[in-house]
Amino acid sequence: MTSAAADLAQRLAGTAEAVCRHYLSNGTREGNYWLVGDVANTPGRSLYVRLAGPRSGKGAAGKWADAATGEHGDLLDLIAAIRGLTTLRDALDEARCFMSMPRAEFADSPAPTGSPEAARRLFAMSKPISGTLAQAYLQGRNLPRACSHPALRFHPNCYYRPARDDAPDVQRAWPALIAAVTDNDGRQTGTHRIWLDPRSRDKAAVATPRKAMGELLGHGVRFGSSSEVMVAGEGIETMLSLREALPILPAIAALSSAHLAALAFPTQLRRLYIANDRDAAGNAAFTRLRDRAAAVGIEAVPLMPVAGDFNDDLCQRGIGQLRAGLRVQILASDVERLFSMLPRSEPACAPSHVQTAAHSVRPGEPAPAAF
Repeated sequence: MTSAAADLAQRLAGTAEAVCRHYLSNGTREGNYWLVGDVANTPGRSLYVRLAGPRSGKGAAGKWADAATGEHGDLLDLIAAIRGLTTLRDALDEARCFMSMPRAEFADSPAPTGSPEAARRLFAMSKPISGTLAQAYLQGRNLPRACSHPALRFHPNCYYRPARDDAPDVQRAWPALIAAVTDNDGRQTGTHRIWLDPRSRDKAAVATPRKAMGELLGHGVRFGSSSEVMVAGEGIETMLSLREALPILPAIAALSSAHLAALAFPTQLRRLYIANDRDAAGNAAFTRLRDRAAAVGIEAVPLMPVAGDFNDDLCQRGIGQLRAGLRVQILASDVERLFSMLPRSEPACAPSHVQTAAHSVRPGEPAPAAF
């Protein structure tokens, strides 16, 4: 945090109760704490803010935590989460407005819009997807395993920058499915957003409902830890569909055909299955990635969907037919490992009204090895 941000956070802590009464008006004071349901100002007791304490360190005034999600921070972080602000500059401006301070009072160096730092901050502001619109969206695409994956989160009010093709009065903030983009060492370098419409429980009706920010080239959204055998493809839903069918096969969503072609290979990778979308860009990405893999001794094997992509196959044909179609494309040396360990029953997300605690694994943190 910059010195300007730290200074402002301490000023906010000095008037913590006033901050809570303004931004979390549905909460109540109990002793030295302000209690409320969550950052959406829902009545409840899950989120608590310390109103009194030392200026810094353990038990400092202004520190807050949400017991249901594991989110925590200072009052500047809290204001950003409540208002759905994705950059430090916007959070500082909002806090200064509350404190009746001029914007120019501090000379700060906020994270540039679209930078890896801004991407990490947006992911940190988001919450687990169980019990949210993101869960409903994934359920609608037959992706229940995704509900607890640590690479995916939900933001209730994520800023949307209008595109040239959007209507002049397009809504500037929507709920969003948030995904962490990480490198081969597990370091988060970017964040991907899918804006959602609460009424349709599908993608928002905007010109560009999917956007990524941060450093993306070579990286991707990872489902499972790196192994000698993995699968890579473009879209998040495509790779989640393959994980539904083959849950122990680690997967990487590169987010676009260009980024798939440029994917950086994990050091232990020996065989890469490539989900090939049925279009010219997908074919070109496969060819480029296959040639790059061959140059470093990695075997590349195509996986072709029956319909447009593997999520279409999952939704239209069912998981049994999806697995059958994959089984004839998977190399014989991998079939037994991938198909003999399938679960006896399919998982289900928690009911949409249930909130669960945050997954204990951080984005990019290794999960148990698949092979």
